[in-house]
Amino acid sequence: MGQVTIYLDNETEDKLKKAAKSSQLSVSRLVADMIKKHVRTEWPQHVVELVGSWKESFPSVEELRSSNGKDSPREKL
Repeated sequence: MGQVTIYLDNETEDKLKKAAKSSQLSVSRLVADMIKKHVRTEWPQHVVELVGSWKESFPSVEELRSSNGKDSPREKL
């Protein structure tokens, strides 16, 4: 298991310690959990469960664009 040293200002360190205490975790465990959460490479389960939950299909790109007005003329470069 690797070790990492981080440097925090006093205010951030105090907030981290309070968050760890209120979560009933060690500071090390809380930081490790936060890092795991932010570097994960898979979708969270609650997002995976959304697959197929829409009743109707989304409109096509052409349908979405058909309701837009005309584009302004572009300047030549």
